[in-house]
Amino acid sequence: MSETVRLGAVLAAAGGFLDAYTYLTRGGVFANAQTGNIVLLGVYLAQGQFRTAGRYLIPILAFAAGVIVAELIKARFRYHPALHWRQITVGAELAILAAVAFLPQRWNVPANLAVSFVCAMQVESFRKIRGNTYATTMCTGNLRSATELLFRCCRSGGRCEREQCLQYYGIILFFACGAALGALFCRSLGERAVLLACLLLAAAFLLMFRNGETRGRGRGKA
Repeated sequence: MSETVRLGAVLAAAGGFLDAYTYLTRGGVFANAQTGNIVLLGVYLAQGQFRTAGRYLIPILAFAAGVIVAELIKARFRYHPALHWRQITVGAELAILAAVAFLPQRWNVPANLAVSFVCAMQVESFRKIRGNTYATTMCTGNLRSATELLFRCCRSGGRCEREQCLQYYGIILFFACGAALGALFCRSLGERAVLLACLLLAAAFLLMFRNGETRGRGRGKA
């Protein structure tokens, strides 16, 4: 189930929502796209604005920490008798984001840290759709893969390439839709808008139950 298009679409919508949320509501920081934060970090360091540069360093470090924690969860709970380790990761994301919803504007730094941490856990835990590598919290790699497959499909007319191409573009579309929803709800709900992302993650959590993500536990499933 963790590699289905349906689950990938839900997670991509959550990823787009969170990027819009931190950018529009939490001081113009991208929680998911660390490339942008690294560029801005370098720019402000070059200008000698070290305090401003630190604002972009924090989500970068939080993202790295999220990757490590996701791997620790995988190692510790891979053979959990009741839950798949990816469900535990999603549950942790849910709890952290619910707390972020109640952080005021003066706490934007810890809020961005928490969201970057959550996004890293998600991108590390969910990396494939039907065996193909993809990301639910950023689009650059997905766009590259989709366009490469489109080129191959136009040359060969292969059905497999066409289906994979549509899957990638579909994930990009859901990411964009999530960002659009984020823009709409941030305008009306402010900091509380992140609770909508919690609903998307709750749907992902339940989808894994419904489709038997915990089947085969103890048999070495990744």
